[in-house]
Amino acid sequence: MPHSITLITTIAASLVLALVMGLIASRLKLPPLVGYLIAGVMLGPATPGFVGDAGLSAQLAEIGVILLMFGVGLHFSLDNLLAVRRIAVPGAIVQIAVATALGAGLASFWGWGLGGSLVFGLALSVASTVVLIKALEERNHLETLDGRIAVGWLIVEDLAMILVLLLLPPLSGWLAAPDGASAAPGLDSDLWQTLLVAVAKIGVFIALMLVVGRRVFPKLLSYIAGTGSRELFTLCVIAVAMGIAYGSAALFGASFALGAFFAGMVMRESNLSHRAAAESLPLRDAFSVLFFVSVGMLFDPAILVEQPLQVLAVVAIIVMGKSLAAFLLVLAFRYPMNTALTVSASLAQIGEFSFILAGLGVSLGLLPQEGMSLILAGALISISLNHLIFQLIDPVRPASYLAGQEESGQQDGSLSVLPMEVDSAAVTGHILLVGYGRVGRPIGESLAAHGLKFVVAEQSRELVEELRAQDINAVVGDASDPAVLVQAHIVRAGMLVIATPDLDDALRMIEVARTLNPDVDISVRTHSEEQAEKLREVNAGTVFIGEYELALSMKRYVLEKVGVTSANP
Repeated sequence: MPHSITLITTIAASLVLALVMGLIASRLKLPPLVGYLIAGVMLGPATPGFVGDAGLSAQLAEIGVILLMFGVGLHFSLDNLLAVRRIAVPGAIVQIAVATALGAGLASFWGWGLGGSLVFGLALSVASTVVLIKALEERNHLETLDGRIAVGWLIVEDLAMILVLLLLPPLSGWLAAPDGASAAPGLDSDLWQTLLVAVAKIGVFIALMLVVGRRVFPKLLSYIAGTGSRELFTLCVIAVAMGIAYGSAALFGASFALGAFFAGMVMRESNLSHRAAAESLPLRDAFSVLFFVSVGMLFDPAILVEQPLQVLAVVAIIVMGKSLAAFLLVLAFRYPMNTALTVSASLAQIGEFSFILAGLGVSLGLLPQEGMSLILAGALISISLNHLIFQLIDPVRPASYLAGQEESGQQDGSLSVLPMEVDSAAVTGHILLVGYGRVGRPIGESLAAHGLKFVVAEQSRELVEELRAQDINAVVGDASDPAVLVQAHIVRAGMLVIATPDLDDALRMIEVARTLNPDVDISVRTHSEEQAEKLREVNAGTVFIGEYELALSMKRYVLEKVGVTSANP
């Protein structure tokens, strides 16, 4: 042919082989991503046969990361991030410190220098957001409290790794010096200057996105939607995701992933955010496959034979060491065992930031090539094992909820049950409102403004504390668990309003509510006509589709059902 087709060849080979190996993995009851990783190994230089272009594959994988993180941002609002800051920020920092110490200690035992040991430990401390999102999406946990904590935790890890990547070059001379020799004169001032510049750049980027982006981009999306062109709408969504991701890296020194995440967060402010997520889903899935293929291409299977004990030690730190640290940290913050299990399983793998950090360490002469190979081996094995870890905790999760309450001290008089002084009249014929987010909050505020009796069931401890400070009856917990509905007095409720988006959770709540209180009036939100049809099949009551307009409609419906007929409810 008259021109190079390396890009086409790489994409075609990656997708076709990923399809074949993903199908085989699915037949073997394994997640398809295991097949994608194996496809990457087969296309890599360490195995015979056709060798894909690793450089092009890595760039295609970056597009997958951008689109996937953009989708996460569309479902993860700033309110969600702030709601879990009390556990995500200190938890991530302590967990990074513990995992780094374990990895650095192991590398020191092997005789590596200070710089190599530190880079190795940091690479093992940060989990892959891409792998986590795929795991949570497959189990419909992404929008639960546990999922929000896990994602928030990894966002904090990503921010920490960005600072590490910025600080490592000026520190490399000192870290590479034998016996930790003193740094060259002026290093301290250079270090602090670099740190301040990095923090300032990221701060400016976040401020611009939250102050300007939240106003500009939702309006842009609505304007494009007004043209009636589906192609222009999809193009707008992809252009915003890619443009902000690139701009964050080129202008502010942030990662593509972080920029795409904030792009999704600002687009969430639009009432077209769910359509934007649906339109970008096919491209997101296709390019996320290329991410896993790219990871597999970097792996040399020979290390499994040449250094099996070292590989086993690395996997043990990733799967057991840092997961155990996260598990204990979550329990120490008095969250249920359910949350501790989900977060610890989410962190039992490493991914994209580990590869970037290891590559920088090698280029600076800090990390030996052996370290890069061990990190890749640990990533491939831990990613492949991650689905098994989630499968192991799934049978434990339902039974662990009440056990977690006991261990975290959530008994009578705590947030998981209503206070003893609550009058029985206040929980008889009341409205049980499940969820107090973008949809539930305006409903609850209207009920409170009209002096109507209601109880809120919400997974965020911070929100429940806030509501109780306002003398609003509220309990903390996952309302898909029968025990939580019982604590919110579903048996005596006049109406159940489900304002949370998860379909499976809503179906479980409806089943429990109909069993305990057959006469209860139910209204429920959903995102699509397909989901609405499933809810109608189980006699779900009144079903609302949408988001912001949905909140207004549900609010009017609930108020009308209890006799409020004001002109502007």
